[in-house]
Amino acid sequence: MGSDARLPRYLGVAFIAQFVTSLSAGILSGSTLTGSSISDVLVNVSANLTQMRVSTLLELLTSVGIVALTSLLYVVLRGENPAVAVVAFGLWLAEAVMLGVSTLGLYTLVTMGPEFAASGTADASFYRALGTLFLGLDQHAGDIDMLFFCLGAILWYTLLLRSRIVPRALALWGLLAVLLVLVGTLILIWDRSLSPSIALYVPYVPFELVVGVWLLVRGAPRSPAPPHEAHP
Repeated sequence: MGSDARLPRYLGVAFIAQFVTSLSAGILSGSTLTGSSISDVLVNVSANLTQMRVSTLLELLTSVGIVALTSLLYVVLRGENPAVAVVAFGLWLAEAVMLGVSTLGLYTLVTMGPEFAASGTADASFYRALGTLFLGLDQHAGDIDMLFFCLGAILWYTLLLRSRIVPRALALWGLLAVLLVLVGTLILIWDRSLSPSIALYVPYVPFELVVGVWLLVRGAPRSPAPPHEAHP
């Protein structure tokens, strides 16, 4: 697990930060990127620019946080299985990259929203076409980002289950919950119109907060004391 006993607490902070930034960004953007048409979406974005800018910033912080989190997980868990840790590390780096691509689409929508609202009817079709393109970029890159997340999380939480860093029940919760998220992600990648049930995601939502608080409070597990040597 490494010689630094503070590493699990750093890992806990990283989990908590990920929970806060990713959930906040999703709530802010999800409440705005709604509507029956791309025109409605662009109008909503234009009316909520500050909210969308904050969401974009939080998405970027989440992407950076993923790099920090996966680096800490690698340092803490590589002793369990170095090969699996390397693959998981690569999958979550790919997640961070795809989240950046998704955020690019979101950022472009923030730029386009006011322009669409101010445009005349002659330019409306142009902005609708671009809006559809960049909304799709945000959504589909986000779906692929979630696929990399799920595959990496399965490996990380398997290593976590094998380690003594957190209770086995807690690691098992994360592993089983992320399998449900993977099902929902695969449904979206197959056909976004299928809209998988939110019930597939709910069991995982509090996991990162709970495991983060556990690691932050408990820190490194105590090693058993060595047996006393017999003296002649």
